[in-house]
Amino acid sequence: MNEQWDHLLSRAEQLIDRIEAALPRRLTPPDWSRSVAYRYRKRGAGYGALEPVRHIGAIGLRDLQEIGPQKEKIRLNTLQFVTGKPANNVLLTGARGTGKSSLIRACLDEYAAQGLRLIEVDKADLIDLPDIADMVSDRPEKFIVFCDDLSFEEGESGYKALKSILDGSVAATTPNLLVYATSNRRHLLPEYMKDNLSYTHTQAGEVHPGEVVEEKVSLSERFGLWISFYPFSQSEYLTIVAQWLTSFGVAQAAIESARAQALVWALERGSRSGRVAYQFARDYAGKHAQ
Repeated sequence: MNEQWDHLLSRAEQLIDRIEAALPRRLTPPDWSRSVAYRYRKRGAGYGALEPVRHIGAIGLRDLQEIGPQKEKIRLNTLQFVTGKPANNVLLTGARGTGKSSLIRACLDEYAAQGLRLIEVDKADLIDLPDIADMVSDRPEKFIVFCDDLSFEEGESGYKALKSILDGSVAATTPNLLVYATSNRRHLLPEYMKDNLSYTHTQAGEVHPGEVVEEKVSLSERFGLWISFYPFSQSEYLTIVAQWLTSFGVAQAAIESARAQALVWALERGSRSGRVAYQFARDYAGKHAQ
């Protein structure tokens, strides 16, 4: 009888452990002294944690070339934020590989000493964004929630959570948190030709967007600052190549002779982006660095 009772208790404890593992857990703060950047990661059903980024890619604002106007806009917005002045959530959109994500990391490098911190959140985890905002609301630091390559399909859960955090929730926006997002879609949702059918026209000829179009614009317009990026010209691309080669310690004479190879490299990849310039520079520097 005692053996059956012990066995029953053991099975009950195992069942309780499984139930507790499946229940949502309160998001606990990390050790904020371990890093200036964190990733939000899920740990089982309904459980997430902030993990410190141990090796942060070092990139400064000075390293980013040929995007001067974009760099100045986000620098000033971030400076306003860390100094306690009003600042906007930022949406960076445009051509791939033009420095959108690098610009956000460079802002962290520039202002980390003034209390700026970065939390990277995947699109699939944005539904937990209100919990992250609550957790950091009483901290003295300033937090940027970084969403890279953001876009949504119809009906995704993180879409409404992000809308509420940006603007439109009953709760007030956390003053020490902003959202910086990058995307190749300006309105973050897929756009189709059939959406144009929802437009209406008045007798006077005025055009009014329909509900479908309004919904697709409603998220992106909640970002107070839009920063657009454009494909680089050949001259701009070569300038970026030269800058990266210099940072890798390549001699000036070797940089001049690399121009033709850099253009062939870009032609083979079908793009003259900053990312392609950086990749070429790494390859070339590995062979020619002093």
